[in-house]
Amino acid sequence: MALINSLEKSGNFLFKHRGEIPLVLFILAIPVIYLTPVENMSPRIVKTITVLSIFLSTLGFVIRAIAIATTPKGTSGRNTKKGQIAESLNTKGIYSIVRHPLYLGNYFMWLGIVTFTFNWIFVIVITLLFWIYYERIMFAEERFLERKFGDQYMEWANKTPAFVPCFRKYVKGDIPFSFKSILRREYSGMLATVVSFVFVYDLRQYFHTGTIKPDTTAHYILIVALVAALTLRSLKHYTGILKEEGRS
Repeated sequence: MALINSLEKSGNFLFKHRGEIPLVLFILAIPVIYLTPVENMSPRIVKTITVLSIFLSTLGFVIRAIAIATTPKGTSGRNTKKGQIAESLNTKGIYSIVRHPLYLGNYFMWLGIVTFTFNWIFVIVITLLFWIYYERIMFAEERFLERKFGDQYMEWANKTPAFVPCFRKYVKGDIPFSFKSILRREYSGMLATVVSFVFVYDLRQYFHTGTIKPDTTAHYILIVALVAALTLRSLKHYTGILKEEGRS
């Protein structure tokens, strides 16, 4: 098989199984947290890294939210687990400064969680693995878009960076910002991020103290996130409150 076809095939395979990334990271994080001597760090360093971690994940969520809130139904930003779909090409708004804003957002969300392990080697390793993983997904997606949109896609791709935004290329989008789209589509990602932070926090507490305290700020935040996610899920599936015309 030609290398270009092999990369595309592996990218499509990884795309369909991208939802399994959290499980892999959880497994990899267990020995990393166990071997990282947090007790030797000063409280100031621990607080600084914690704030940095939350900031990075929040930044990732904001990037994803902007992309999702300005994406109409049936565009290149609405791929599904079954495969690539696109009835039109996103080239304005956030898609005018970076070709893959959702994947960029994913990276920062996971970077924050990985940083919270307080292990910089783990941060570097996960960053490299993330790049290898998503590079193939991006390659497969762009091959699909190139075949579907031809010169229109190539003109946009040749002037728009794949992963590092170029803000001077910004072109105002035609789609108004929709907060409903964020509520309808991002509650699961928000909950998964909070669960991941609490998982790291509890595991670290257990390894270094032998106990897990349920009455902490982290667990209260988890309860709020869980209630919010369940509420939004119910509103999405059983009411029309979050429905919008022309939105996925």
